[in-house]
Amino acid sequence: MQIKVLGPVEAVLNGRSVTPTAAKPRQILALLALNSRQVVSVPTLVEELWGDRPPRSARTTLQTYILQLRKLIGDALSSSGENGAKEVLVTRYGGYLLDVPPESVDVHEFERLGRAGQQAYDVEDYASASRLLRQALDMWRGTAVVDVRPGMPLGIEVVRLEEARLSALETRIDAEMRMGKHTVLLSELSVLSVQNPMNENLCAQYMISLFRAGRQWQALDAFKALHTTLNRELGVEPSSRLQLLQHAILTSDPRLDSTETLQLQRLLA
Repeated sequence: MQIKVLGPVEAVLNGRSVTPTAAKPRQILALLALNSRQVVSVPTLVEELWGDRPPRSARTTLQTYILQLRKLIGDALSSSGENGAKEVLVTRYGGYLLDVPPESVDVHEFERLGRAGQQAYDVEDYASASRLLRQALDMWRGTAVVDVRPGMPLGIEVVRLEEARLSALETRIDAEMRMGKHTVLLSELSVLSVQNPMNENLCAQYMISLFRAGRQWQALDAFKALHTTLNRELGVEPSSRLQLLQHAILTSDPRLDSTETLQLQRLLA
């Protein structure tokens, strides 16, 4: 079975879709897939579906949804002469387990590639870091489980995944900046800065790329926009790191030169 949750939820088995059309079974499938080969307890599933106000029939209804998922899996298996839906969606003491290899769920492959990319970055293999992190980010097809209204357990996972996605994106951009690709990155960073107007890391990357492309005044404008947004929305100033960067741009600090990566790293630490 191949399952995708980094975007709309999709599940395919033997070339046949086993994605539930009903909202709550799709919600269960997403949570089980994110925790593949781990038992998800009945209380967690109940909380996911109904929050802190489950109906009296919650456990019975949950069992009905599990049966619906098993039927979809069973039909896909039988189409190729197989059986064993209960061995794929397994009942365990206190909960249920989706017994599929981690690599068959896109989120686990994203995390594997992300770890490999971070490791390459840490040893200054920026070309490999860029390649691996691009592969990881290309797995996203939109917001995670975008066609599901998540409860608390799934919502926590969505937040965690979005943070991991942003971290991978920032690291990939930094790796490519260290490869001298600042001009190529400008259009992407301009969009990201608008989409994430309070993200200091992306703003710093945008400012440095603009400066290296000979657009000093635009780099200072980017800082001004961040300053205005932070002050208006949160009543705070940009961090000392960003203020140091602004000063470095104002004075054309040679450490901003793309060839001075170690000095630049110290400047922004």
